[in-house]
Amino acid sequence: MSRLHALRGVSAVALGLALMAPASVGHAQSETGSGDKMLPPVTVEAPHIQRVAGKPANRVTVVRRRPRAPAAAPERQAPVIAESQGAGANASAGPPPAVTRFSLPQQSYSITSKQIDETINLKDPEDAVKYMPSLFVRKRNDGDNQAVLATRSWGLNSSARTLIYYDDLLVSALIGNNNTNASPKWNLISPEAIGRIDFLNGPFAAAYPGNSIGGVLLITSKMPDKPFAVAKETFSVMPWNQYGTKDTYLTSQTSAAAGNRDGKLSWLVSANYLDSHQQPLTYTTFGTVFGVGPPNTTGVFPALNKLGQVANVAGTGALAHSQQTSANLRLAYDISPLVQATYSLGIWDNHQTSDPQTYLVSTVTGQPTFGGVTGFASNKYVWDQTHMSNAVALKSNTKGVFDFDLSASTYNYLQDIMLNPFTVASSGVGYSLNGKITRMDGTNWQNADAKGIWRPFGYDGPQEISFGLHGDRYRLENPVYASSVWYATSSTGTGQLLTTGVGETRTEALWLQDAWKIAPNLKLTLGGRLESWQALDGFNINSNPASGTGTPANPIPVVVPVPKNQPGLNSTNFSPKVSLSYDPNKDWNITANFGEAYRYPTVIELYQNITVAGVATFANPNLSPEQDFTGELNVERHWGDGRVRLTLFREHTNNAIISQTTNVTNASGGQTPTTTIGNVDAIRLQGVELSADKNNVLIAGLQLFGSVTYVDSRILSDPTFVSTIGGTTAVGKRVPNVPDWRATFGVTYRPNDSWAYTVAARYSGKQYSTLDNTDIIPHVFGAFDNFFVVDMKMHYNATKNLAFDFGIDNLFDEQYFLFHPFPGRTFVLAGKYTF
Repeated sequence: MSRLHALRGVSAVALGLALMAPASVGHAQSETGSGDKMLPPVTVEAPHIQRVAGKPANRVTVVRRRPRAPAAAPERQAPVIAESQGAGANASAGPPPAVTRFSLPQQSYSITSKQIDETINLKDPEDAVKYMPSLFVRKRNDGDNQAVLATRSWGLNSSARTLIYYDDLLVSALIGNNNTNASPKWNLISPEAIGRIDFLNGPFAAAYPGNSIGGVLLITSKMPDKPFAVAKETFSVMPWNQYGTKDTYLTSQTSAAAGNRDGKLSWLVSANYLDSHQQPLTYTTFGTVFGVGPPNTTGVFPALNKLGQVANVAGTGALAHSQQTSANLRLAYDISPLVQATYSLGIWDNHQTSDPQTYLVSTVTGQPTFGGVTGFASNKYVWDQTHMSNAVALKSNTKGVFDFDLSASTYNYLQDIMLNPFTVASSGVGYSLNGKITRMDGTNWQNADAKGIWRPFGYDGPQEISFGLHGDRYRLENPVYASSVWYATSSTGTGQLLTTGVGETRTEALWLQDAWKIAPNLKLTLGGRLESWQALDGFNINSNPASGTGTPANPIPVVVPVPKNQPGLNSTNFSPKVSLSYDPNKDWNITANFGEAYRYPTVIELYQNITVAGVATFANPNLSPEQDFTGELNVERHWGDGRVRLTLFREHTNNAIISQTTNVTNASGGQTPTTTIGNVDAIRLQGVELSADKNNVLIAGLQLFGSVTYVDSRILSDPTFVSTIGGTTAVGKRVPNVPDWRATFGVTYRPNDSWAYTVAARYSGKQYSTLDNTDIIPHVFGAFDNFFVVDMKMHYNATKNLAFDFGIDNLFDEQYFLFHPFPGRTFVLAGKYTF
């Protein structure tokens, strides 16, 4: 532990001095791995190279460290891994396999499984990206199934503006664009199956749809070439004290993976089980008079909401216990030495319950009471989910004149049922017997792609032409029923249909890209994507069950259904792309990218009217597609063990689809967060991103990494805006959910092959969630705060098979809200055994 003292005195100045070191190997824009466009944010290893007879072999940069005193030899050997694209699982020195295969123009960042093991308190797969430049995952708790990825210019409400792939499976849920039921399906991925993660910036590749406005995250699994197995157990402990809730929340997680190659067949199976007790995700608020709760009660906490309006806290909202199981099977079969077929199956099961806690005490009985606040009922639920994914692919890897990729995937909600009581008891702590059944089972989507790469002058020649076809279909099934017994259901519901949201979107696309090396150090990439989109079969039934007959303890809702067939929509658009990359010398690269992209409304944005965990959402069936223009200029300087990159970027978006959440006071005096969706005429985002990393800074094994991003976001035009408080305007205000500053900084020290110590910090500046930027009250439920969070981790390889981790997330117990209250100080302990 004394080696930790080496961290003292290291500063950003040291990083600056290190970046002035003499240049070493590499050619900045080579696609064969010889000095690539970037180096990863942490130490890299040389990849395992698969050679094809008679074809040029990839050359790969190898990072060499200065000799150290002999230590327990590299005892812990990870299994030899072969990725499906031909690069080793720990090979982040080279560009992402997808980039080299299709000559994609995007700049990229990478991290490998070894780096993740050493530097990150990995509890869920999304944890792996939290120190990558400009990225932030809205992870509210361990096992969160609503964790949206935010990028440098798009925020936490933008799940459909970033694409996330796990091998050939689209993990992004483009069924919607929100941070609830349209969040990425991270839970299908076992952390121990991750081999490598790459992030590609921007909508600059014709191969990806307009949902790549924010970027593309590629997660690659480990595919073995010899027998291996690994098991990991992780525990986390989080003390909590906020408002009237004081408790300690525990999470346990078991992860395992195993695989082998037997002749032409290789296989990988992984599984994950998580049992998570979660801190309050929401609070139940009440009243219009500061500090005054429901009649005949005490215990309310005086509070305001983000707009400065009274929102006294009467108790918790969602206070959940989640039990999740996921499993994946991936098979790869070599049809020939140059053609491989793959199949993957994933299944995820979640049983989650929520039991709200009231802070109110009856002045009549002296006992806890809900005080008649109906918001407690909407946060009392039982939620059962079983989802399944399938993906198939057929790919060639000749590295010759022509290669092809054929892939298809499907995702199905086999079961997705939430049960709520209709209301609370008129007195005391209890619920009505009747309730609501919210279903999404039957919701599904499919994606299919056919891609080709033509190399008229051979592999890595002066010109490579890629092209492809794409098709997708997204189907929403979302009925809500009244039930006579709230905790019971059947295959069709147990009562009258209250509301429903049904609809479908389809997209067909044709794309073409030409990557042309005008000179050895000058490359021009031109591309275009033609898309045809339509929305059809939209149908809604809305009703108001707020009043009724029967007993106060078991009211019978009066339902007046209002059916509505929604209009069909369609749009056909062409999106041009252009990139110019120039290498002044072997150590520098300058790349300019431009892309137009169309982000189409999702079926949930069009047709889903629903209340989940107390948050009501109202769809808009008349949305227009977003039209986005994005440009960036990248200047990069790199070395054998580090790099620095400066990026200037600017985006202009017409008809930006933005949601707004405000509190609406209901009949009981409680407040219901209500979300509406609409087009904003024009917005502009521009900024600068600086990222760097350097290994062996001053001493061998000491690495610094970090990034800082500034975004100036403005609403240029919004003629349909209506102020909720009067006298405000949206024009000239900052774009909701986009912070002005975001930064990461970290230090990792590896004194030998057995130990790795990491301290890392994350910062986010103020962000607004309203178009007129009137949410100015911080540190309250519903607010979006700035925050500064420090994490630490110690990784120890005890033997070649056994490793231990100890870490603390949010070391200084920063309390902050991003609508939800986010985790406080969390202690993490893990043990991992590799067979």
